[in-house]
Amino acid sequence: MARLIHSILAVIILFALAGFPGCTLPSIEFITPTPPPSVPVDTPTPAPPAPVDPDWTPAPVNRATSALPAIADVVAKVEPSVVSIVVQSMALNFFLEPVPQQGAGTGVIIDEKGYIITNNHVVEGARTIKVTLLDGSTHEGSVIGTDPDSDLAVVKINAPNLHPAQLGDAGQLRVGDWVIAIGNALALEGGPTVTAGVVSYLGRSIQAQSGAVLNDLIQTDAAINPGNSGGPLLNLSGNVVGINTAIVGGAQNIGFAINMTTARPIIQELITSGRVIRPWLGVELLTVTPAIASQYALPVQRGVVLVRIVRGSPADRAGLRSSDVIVSFGGKKVESAAQLSETIRSHSVGSVVDITYVRGSPVERTVSVTLGDRPPAN
Repeated sequence: MARLIHSILAVIILFALAGFPGCTLPSIEFITPTPPPSVPVDTPTPAPPAPVDPDWTPAPVNRATSALPAIADVVAKVEPSVVSIVVQSMALNFFLEPVPQQGAGTGVIIDEKGYIITNNHVVEGARTIKVTLLDGSTHEGSVIGTDPDSDLAVVKINAPNLHPAQLGDAGQLRVGDWVIAIGNALALEGGPTVTAGVVSYLGRSIQAQSGAVLNDLIQTDAAINPGNSGGPLLNLSGNVVGINTAIVGGAQNIGFAINMTTARPIIQELITSGRVIRPWLGVELLTVTPAIASQYALPVQRGVVLVRIVRGSPADRAGLRSSDVIVSFGGKKVESAAQLSETIRSHSVGSVVDITYVRGSPVERTVSVTLGDRPPAN
């Protein structure tokens, strides 16, 4: 019920903003088609399975830069590695009754053992996963690990004679380079859809459905559509340089892909550990602005205010409280919640960090905090 109310409020806010002249609100759409009249059931995320392959390592990055003779040659090389993913989940209809819901996405095989990269939002909440190969054969898929913060997931199938794609070096990309997208666009029958375009920008940031900010994305004008989620973005050598994840609704060919420099270590952790281990402070954050400072009677005009402290978290054990304002983390000034979140992620679990904050007055205090291992989502 809470999620339903939140969704209704979000829709009201969007329509309210749309009604003001001059107010533009880009709509980031994560590109898996789902029936519009339903609301996802608020069920807990199951705990990840025990590691199935603790010694697994991805194949070496293919840094080949020579282009294949034609786009058709790139497609012929990679198409056998691209799979269709269809998931079944449960949702609530208008009368709050549970009804089955189906969604479609894409994946790319990266290992002969059957490991497949896709997006977290493709398989999140899935009760069943059907993976269809280029030859038309369908296999049961199982989730090995998911990471909402990066919108990445790994699915596994048991099937013979698989054709893994080669992972490329996204660091070699330049704005203007040609790229190719392959995916299960609109869940059309008969095989994947191929589109081509260029790298429009490097290093974009957008907000994921989980609320996390996805950084260092590849922006492309290669047409990607609902169903392309989880599919590969390729360079002209036929190497996977990105995983297609989102588009801007209402725009002309503005899409985003998670670059493989970011994805590669996350994929490895998902396969070896079932989840991504990240440092954790245990707080909800809000950037301090003059308006926020006035509204909450804060003693400073900059920094990050702690909206909530998770009980038993590293922040709680260090004595931090709600309404404290962090002004420095590890000796560096803190200007925004996004910056602080990124700084926390740059540390390791177990790192001891000095946090400077203010509480009730401009007088600064400093406390040492040992960053913990963020618990899996419930």
